[in-house]
Amino acid sequence: MRRIDELHTGHPTWGYRTITEIIRRNDRLCINRKKIRRMMRDMGIYTIYPKPNLSKRYHAQYIRPYLLRNLNITQPDQVWGVDITYIRMAKGFLYLFVIIDWYSRRVVDFELSNTLEKGFVLNCLKRAFTKRKPQIINSDQGSHFTNQDYIDLLEKAEIKISMDGKGQALDNVRTERFFRTLKYDLIYINEFNSPRELRRSLNHYIHEYNTYRPHSSLGGRCPDEAYYENLKMVA
Repeated sequence: MRRIDELHTGHPTWGYRTITEIIRRNDRLCINRKKIRRMMRDMGIYTIYPKPNLSKRYHAQYIRPYLLRNLNITQPDQVWGVDITYIRMAKGFLYLFVIIDWYSRRVVDFELSNTLEKGFVLNCLKRAFTKRKPQIINSDQGSHFTNQDYIDLLEKAEIKISMDGKGQALDNVRTERFFRTLKYDLIYINEFNSPRELRRSLNHYIHEYNTYRPHSSLGGRCPDEAYYENLKMVA
């Protein structure tokens, strides 16, 4: 699972067949495609490329259109992106849910869970909404976002719901870039022995990411500078 995560992070368009062959050849592990596919499903990892949505008929009533195409994002809290990724530890793994403001690249909030049940996603969103609310939230079409509880939460908060086209990588590119940066900067070079240790490191990393790390897309500013400067201008 560690190796799958590394390969997918570096090459998100590789499917389970390619990943199986790479692991067989380079890591010299005798493993079949069905097991790789099952582990990727358990990790919440899906290959990024346009493909038929065979499960769409089961939750079609919860799918919402992608609202961000050709949208000019000009201010904080206009669009938040949300997503989940697999985070490895020395023994075992957790899932990380993040909320990112797309204008400033600021991490609004995050939550960790040892399961893929939807509760940790909803709790994190509710906590974030006590501080600020966006006009639009964008997600993929995963089960955490295509369910009645998620739809009800956002509609009650009067937030527009946007969802990526199935398998379209660029629809959620800002969030995907953050996950890739996080894993290369923090996760792959450390061994976390407990959820508490991982959470402490994530808190430190995200604080530094928001308040110190410059972004070329922000003209060298850090996310907090871009976020709060623009809020003052709007006020």
